[in-house]
Amino acid sequence: MRAAVAIESFLEMMSAERGAAQNTLESYRRDLEACTELLQEKSVNLAEAQPQDLRDCLNQMAVLGFAASSQARRLSALKQFFRFLYTENLRGDDPTGTLDAPKKQMALPKIMSEDTVSKLLDRAQAEAETPPEPLTKFQSVRLYALLETLYATGLRVSELVSLPVSVARSDQRFLLVRGKGSKERIVPLSSKAREALQFYLDLRDARADYEENPWLFPAPSESGHLARQVFARDLKALAARTGISANNVSPHVLRHAFASHLLQNGADLRAVQQLLGHSDISTTQIYTHVLEERLHKLVNDHHPLAD
Repeated sequence: MRAAVAIESFLEMMSAERGAAQNTLESYRRDLEACTELLQEKSVNLAEAQPQDLRDCLNQMAVLGFAASSQARRLSALKQFFRFLYTENLRGDDPTGTLDAPKKQMALPKIMSEDTVSKLLDRAQAEAETPPEPLTKFQSVRLYALLETLYATGLRVSELVSLPVSVARSDQRFLLVRGKGSKERIVPLSSKAREALQFYLDLRDARADYEENPWLFPAPSESGHLARQVFARDLKALAARTGISANNVSPHVLRHAFASHLLQNGADLRAVQQLLGHSDISTTQIYTHVLEERLHKLVNDHHPLAD
């Protein structure tokens, strides 16, 4: 089977049977096509590659200076691809069985302090009342609603921008979110987030061009809703106007802040796992350094023999 046909069949399966998100599918495609091109130089068909061929693909990434995390991601794509070929009897073995993942250090997420987040939200609220040029009232209020909702829920940015408007109208105490793998979860909304969303909905409802649009944050794009890149750009611009380094701010950093601040204030790790939509608690455990700091402070402040 030609590599291109095998890749398309694999991606179709991942989409139809496992509900893989579009971003995930695009990532798999990039990694598999990169390996295809490299193996073509050796006249090797990816679908027929042997373990050493695949090691050469991964080693080439290391030579080019790719991070261990990028190598691990590509290995994961290869493993799933060849497992699919084996399961579908398209080849009789899985050449990735003997491949080792590159060693990598667990990187701690970038975290914004509660004070920094408060400054950002205060600035967004002020601009919602009095928009700075060249922003319109609608743009400023939308950004404020996006930020309050993101910090209140810890949604992935792709989940946030693709919320249906019906979700916000049904019960503003909670949002029903469809996450990775089409799994649904319920996340609570803070009173500030509810107020910001209602402020935004009032403006949205006044626009006739959005009357038939099903998304909470509509936009004239192919998807019909606001692109995550546009939100990220607007967020960085807001950070710059607030006097915060734009390099330290992104939607994903605010998601990290949501999780870290919950743990710092006594939330249970399992509860945070459910709110973030992590299928495995090992993913949530990247935040255990926050728990360790809190427990250390707890002992130092309250143990009778602590210095």
